[in-house]
Amino acid sequence: MTGCVFSIEEFSVYDGPGIRTTVFLKGCPLRCSWCHNPEGQSKDIEIVRSPNGCIECHNCINSAKTENGRLYFTTESIQKCPMGLLRVCGEKIDSTALCEKLLKNQKLLQNGGVTFSGGEPFVQSTFLLECLDVLHGQLHTAIQTCGYCDAELFDKAITKADYFLFDLKLIDDDMHQKYTGVSNRKILRNFSVLARSGKAFVVRIPLIPSVTDTVENITGIIKLLKENGVNYVELLPYNKMAGGKYKMLGRRYTPLFDEQQSVNINEDLFAQSNIDFKVL
Repeated sequence: MTGCVFSIEEFSVYDGPGIRTTVFLKGCPLRCSWCHNPEGQSKDIEIVRSPNGCIECHNCINSAKTENGRLYFTTESIQKCPMGLLRVCGEKIDSTALCEKLLKNQKLLQNGGVTFSGGEPFVQSTFLLECLDVLHGQLHTAIQTCGYCDAELFDKAITKADYFLFDLKLIDDDMHQKYTGVSNRKILRNFSVLARSGKAFVVRIPLIPSVTDTVENITGIIKLLKENGVNYVELLPYNKMAGGKYKMLGRRYTPLFDEQQSVNINEDLFAQSNIDFKVL
């Protein structure tokens, strides 16, 4: 099976236990207003342009194409840039070749492993499951996921991966649809199954000002955690540089919130509920 990877990052210490290699797969069913990896949203190979060093000659733009009001750079755009600022984002690779590449660092990763992230890795589910099968028993495997996928697929992945990093964003379904574009029903179902499976996992909460960091939302997440026996979470404060990559893709960053607001950690709420947390 062939997949599409947009980055492979080695020596990662934030994507699961130990030192890890993180494989970023292209494609995501969500459109979070705060997404800081827009290059991972589309399943397709894209061309991106670095804004640093641009001399505004517009050669790349003049050789780009426009569809539905959006600018798409082309192979000709790469060739036309005198500063070499354009590059291809995304590489097709089959599961055997990828796993062979990962296993070359098997000794280095023996106290860590490999994490599949994205985008959302379940978008490339067949490719993901094939890789997990090949790596089984050779490297510790983890999936970093928003949890949005069909129940049958998620249940199958639980039997194959060693560890999960599971994002919980918004408890209220209407809010979830407004800020991510999808319902959270599949997500909450899959989280409850994971929590009861005995599989090792960690919950991560992105803290977005006035959206996910509110007392109402954090209280709702804490209630869900307590119901499922979870007493530790990792908090991911909003990155104010999140919009930087959109221009590289010829897109505008238009968050549905005031990104200049400070994030509320809500330490008291976690303390009162006896839930330990770590701010990453």
